[in-house]
Amino acid sequence: MSDIRGERLQVMLSPDELTAVDDFRFKHRMPTRAAAVRELLKLGLTVLAADGDGTKSSSYGVFGRGPDGHTGAPDSDPAA
Repeated sequence: MSDIRGERLQVMLSPDELTAVDDFRFKHRMPTRAAAVRELLKLGLTVLAADGDGTKSSSYGVFGRGPDGHTGAPDSDPAA
């Protein structure tokens, strides 16, 4: 993969998601949030490819979301 990065990607994260990224970054001693996000993307893409089954983009958050869109506990089931 080329070291030239020609595209910018803006991502909005909840405070809990940002904390998770920062925790990953510091645990793995990465220099920047961007490096941590790139590594997380690489790891995620090697594990699971989204199949485009019509799921709403809001369903792809790091943490579960309740019916009103607010985040719940990380292991909570929004359908419960």
